[in-house]
Amino acid sequence: MNYAEIKNCDIANGPGVRVSLFVSGCTHHCPGCFNEVAWDFGYGKPFTEDTIREILEMLKPGYIRGLTLLGGEPFEPHNQGPVLELLRRLKKEYPEKTVWAFSGYLFDRDILSGRLGDWEITREYLSYLDVLVDGPFVEAKKNLSLRFRGSENQRLIDVKASLASGTVVPWEDWQGDRKGMI
Repeated sequence: MNYAEIKNCDIANGPGVRVSLFVSGCTHHCPGCFNEVAWDFGYGKPFTEDTIREILEMLKPGYIRGLTLLGGEPFEPHNQGPVLELLRRLKKEYPEKTVWAFSGYLFDRDILSGRLGDWEITREYLSYLDVLVDGPFVEAKKNLSLRFRGSENQRLIDVKASLASGTVVPWEDWQGDRKGMI
C-alpha cells in the first residue's frame, strides 16, 4: 500500500485534534473529489513499518484525540491489510484514542456484505472503528455546512453500536464526546 499524506494536528476530519492518514488508491472516482490524486494506488510513498512508527509517535500526545483514515479509499481490499496492522498497534498502545474512517462504500450494503476482500480482515478492521463516514461524495449534494461530511448523502455511523445492534446507528456528537473534548 502507498499513502498520499499524513496530517498531524488535523481538526477537520473528526472531533478534536487528530492524526489523519490519507491512503492511496480508490476505484470510486467520484466527480468533484477533493483528493483525486489519491485515486492512483501507486501515488505517494510506501506504507512501511517506519510509517506505522511515525503515526504512533504522532498519536502520543494527550491532546491528540485519535486517528482518521481517508483516501483514496481505506476500505479498498488492497489497503485493508496494512491499515489493519496500524489499527492493531494503535489500539494496543493507545486504547483510549478514537478511530474514524471515511469510505465511499456503504456500511450496510458494501462493507458488511463481505465483498471487499477477505471478510476476516474487514471484520477485525471494523472492530477498531468508532465512527465511519460512509457513502460516495456526490457533487450535486455537496453542502459546505455539514460537519465532517462533504455531501448530504454521506452518513456518520457509530460503528460499535451498529455492529452490536445489527442496524445502522447514527453517530451523535454526545456519543463521540465521551471525554468532553470536541
